[in-house]
Amino acid sequence: MRQRGVRESVGSIVLGFELIVLFLGTLVAWGLHAAPAGIVIGGGAGLIVLAIVAILTLRYRIGTWIGFAVQILAVVAGVWVHMMFIVGALFLAIWIYAMYSAERAERIRANQPANGTENPQ
Repeated sequence: MRQRGVRESVGSIVLGFELIVLFLGTLVAWGLHAAPAGIVIGGGAGLIVLAIVAILTLRYRIGTWIGFAVQILAVVAGVWVHMMFIVGALFLAIWIYAMYSAERAERIRANQPANGTENPQ
């Protein structure tokens, strides 16, 4: 079985939690009649599908960029549901921090010896 990288693991956690928020945000937009029902449900479903595609492609660099697109579109959803400006901005900040930290952790992991004797005493 393939070992997942740090970026893939952390990114899938962030996007997994965001899937719940996107689903609930879609329900809120639908309940508030923020736009016609077809547009709200279609837009929410499209954003959820995009997040799932990002999770499935996180092993490649394009997955990170698709994840960034999900974050930006979540912020843009604030046009219809104003609270999404805040929620989207929070998830964007979490995403940026997670991707930065994962990249740093992968660099550190790549520079350590494979045999586990990095700190002999």
